[in-house]
Amino acid sequence: MATQELNKPSSLPSYPQMIMEALDELKQAEGANKSSISNYMESKYGEMPPGHAEFLTHHLTRMKEGGELLFVKNNYLKPGPDAPLKRGRGRPPKAKEPLPPGATAPTPAPAPGPTRPRGRPRKDPNAPPAPKKPKPQAGPPSISKTGRPRGRPRKVNPHPLQNVAEV
Repeated sequence: MATQELNKPSSLPSYPQMIMEALDELKQAEGANKSSISNYMESKYGEMPPGHAEFLTHHLTRMKEGGELLFVKNNYLKPGPDAPLKRGRGRPPKAKEPLPPGATAPTPAPAPGPTRPRGRPRKDPNAPPAPKKPKPQAGPPSISKTGRPRGRPRKVNPHPLQNVAEV
């Protein structure tokens, strides 16, 4: 019997519908706060489900982030018809010029010439091998204008290690 009570369909409308209805019925110019919305819902629908405050907070936050509600001075209001739409993240798309009436959109022309595959081209197996570059002669290290050779100096080992048994 307990499973029947849990699976029983709720006679309540969805929370976003109840919130919008509450904002319409309260008709406050500066909007309605969360407690007045909750009081309206409880007075109209009677017994609310357990966790009603958390559900209400969750749905108000989602509707605020989705642009369905505005949150001004701790009050929620419906955005007016002249309110700017909330756009998504990232750069907005480039504005398209309207076509004159009766014109159709042009189709993009195919790329000129043969199409090439992406990436670096494969090595030609029939090509002759590249000539080897001659190695420079190894001589004394070149000394720069400062009189010091290039790079890190070599590690100096003052005394080679002797057997510990001799000492």
